[in-house]
Order: sequence, then structure tokens, then C-alpha cells
Amino acid sequence: MPSLPRHVVIREVGLRDGLQSIQRVVPTAQKIEWIRDAYAAGQREIEVGSFLPARLLPQLADTSQLVEFAKSLPGLRVSVLVPNLKGAERAIESRADVMTVPLSASREHSLANLRKTPDEVVAEVARIRAARDASGSKTLIEGGVGTAFGCTIQGRVTHEEVLRCMQALLDAGADYVSLADTVGFGGPRSVRELFMKAHVIAGERFWCGHFHDTRGLALANIYAALAIGVTRFDATLAGIGGCPHAPGASGNASTEDVAFMLADMNIETGLDLPALLILRSKVARWLDGEVLHGAVGRAGLPRTFTALAASSA
Repeated sequence: MPSLPRHVVIREVGLRDGLQSIQRVVPTAQKIEWIRDAYAAGQREIEVGSFLPARLLPQLADTSQLVEFAKSLPGLRVSVLVPNLKGAERAIESRADVMTVPLSASREHSLANLRKTPDEVVAEVARIRAARDASGSKTLIEGGVGTAFGCTIQGRVTHEEVLRCMQALLDAGADYVSLADTVGFGGPRSVRELFMKAHVIAGERFWCGHFHDTRGLALANIYAALAIGVTRFDATLAGIGGCPHAPGASGNASTEDVAFMLADMNIETGLDLPALLILRSKVARWLDGEVLHGAVGRAGLPRTFTALAASSA
């Protein structure tokens, strides 16, 4: 087995990436309860929403309220997604810790999803950086490069284009960059190859891996990234979410599945798995009728889990 990190951060993105894919609007009180319970279960990084116009995404219209609550929890790093300068200004005003600006390396996906070319997104990041610095804000800017392994609209996306976009984001002023397999085209070999190249370019500023389980490879891809030293991953409780441009997608990497795999490898996450599964059951009630994912959520923890967890302490 390759040398693996001793500690990994799982950032919960279900409140944004998960709920934006579901038509129903979850009440703010339930979202606050979700944040509170996730925090109690050991989650220390949560993406709570997105600063998009409410008419476009009413599911996330209460993001400001969620940031305000989440910021009251000591030691919690609060993330939001922002599509443009206006959204970034709202993130800065809310005092979010991190604002993620999505960029699709696939030009066709970028136009379909953001109505901007990749280079236009880079220019927007430069404006966001200037506004952030002028305000004196400490909110970090994360450039998230999506469709890094291919696109259902465009097809092939070259490593060269992904890395060009990543370098452009850094040059424009992003503090960190991340890679996302938005439509689930990646496999362990391609993840290893691309992430190694990304590390050469970004070094310590390479922030996070974001994998969808479209073809059942999210955990395998996370393992491939772990093996080259990546220590932060996005996931969603019950694997909810996905990309609207990936028909048949089965959602994101499941938070509870990722946490269970890491526990089995004696990698610390700070997460209380039984507490996470209780929260999953609660969220399942709130989302009654929606399709949920995740093997651990369906099968439960094995009878040997307590002993396994004790041996990793």
C-alpha cells in the first residue's frame, strides 16, 4: 500500500451541490439543524449554499442566513459558491471563509452551465480578487475547475486545457484551486495522472478533489488521489446531487461512504460515523421521495466497526 495521509478533511457540500439538484425547497430551520448536527458529528468544513439570484435557484435563497448561523460555530470553515462578482460581493459581506468560483474546462459545458467561456470566468476571478482585496476581506478564493476528465456535451477535455485553466485561475488571483470530475468520466489511472500534474503546478495551493459517483468510481478515485497526497475532498450526505448535464448520474461521493473507507484505512477525519448516519436518516425524512445514494447508509455499519474504530485510535 502506498504511503497515505494521516489526516483528511471531508468538506460537506450537500447543502449546496446536493440541494440545488432537488426541486423542493428545504426550510431554513431544517438546513440549520443539518449544519448543527453535522458540526456535532465532527464536520469542520461545510459549503452551506450559493450566492445566485433567488429566482434562478430558490432552493438556496437563504444562503446568507445559513452563513450567519454557521459562522457562530467555533472552528467551522464556511464555504459558499459564487458564480460572478455580484455573488462574491455578497459572500464578502456575509464573511464566508471561502468562496468557490466554478470554471468548466469544457468550453461547451461552461457556456451551457455558466453562460461564460472559461477565459471569461478567469477574468471574473481577477475582478473578484480586486474587490476582495479592496474590501480588506479575509475570504479565500477557490477556483474550482470542473469537467476535468471530460464532458457529456463536448466529449474529450485534454489535461493541457485543464492545467491551463488552473494556472490561469492562480494567475488571476485565486488563493487555491481544485479539480472536479463533474460528470463522472474519471477513473483511478486518469485521476492519478492529472492530479500529479496539478500538484506540480499548484503545490500547496492545490486544495481539493471533487468526485461524482456516476459510474461507481468515486471511492476508487478518492483513493487514487490519496495515494499522491491529496488531503481534502468534497462529498455530500447520502450522495445527493450531481450535474444536470450528466443524464443518469448517481450523485456525488457519499460523505458517509468516504468517511467509512478512510476509517478502515486508519486515516483520521474527526467524523463520528454513527452520528453522521443518524443525520442521514433525518435528511432522508426531509427529502422523502427523493433518490438517495451511499452503500453505508443502506447497509449500516458492520458489527466489527467499533473494534475497527478503536484500533485506529
